[in-house]
Amino acid sequence: MSPPAIRLLLIDDHPLVRDGLRARLATVPGFDVVGEAGSAAEAQQQVLLHQPTLVLMDVGMRDMNGIDLTALLLTQHPHLLVLMLSMYDNPEYVQRALQAGARGYVLKDAPASEIVSAIAAVAGGGTFLSPAVSRRLFRNQAPRPALSMRESQILSGLAKGLSSKQLARDLDLSVRTVEAHRQNIKRKLGLAGQAELIKYAVEHAGEF
Repeated sequence: MSPPAIRLLLIDDHPLVRDGLRARLATVPGFDVVGEAGSAAEAQQQVLLHQPTLVLMDVGMRDMNGIDLTALLLTQHPHLLVLMLSMYDNPEYVQRALQAGARGYVLKDAPASEIVSAIAAVAGGGTFLSPAVSRRLFRNQAPRPALSMRESQILSGLAKGLSSKQLARDLDLSVRTVEAHRQNIKRKLGLAGQAELIKYAVEHAGEF
């Protein structure tokens, strides 16, 4: 006898995304797409109605984000398996999703074969992270070079949107000195340009 089909429920607030997923997954042997939902309330109803094995959950839902919905569904259905499917590879989202009980995290632009592998891995009792997500998590957790107190102050100011001129005034420095500190920060953190420096400062605001 062949093993029972993996019963899949698709949760995403964009009908086109659900249609695409259904088209991808309905042809995979051993997969059975039993339902779909576009909101938190609909998701709860569909889980009760169809008793899926595994839920593919979007992170960016409108009425309730997918991470909170994951936690809610697992409170109600502890044996449910949740695989996050998201546009975002932000390490904070990934960590929060796993803490909420998700068993995997796959990017929406991943190849269909990767999504199929993720479903099979999670349904088989394992976990799965998209390789791109794993790389981002590893980079995020790697030890960060030590910054001086002044460099930390400048990064903090950049995260608030301050210019070099404003930082110079607030820290009682010359603009040239602030620019020198910015260059040192980029060198220490391996950042290529000003845009990467600002992005890093915003993403890590409150850490320095």
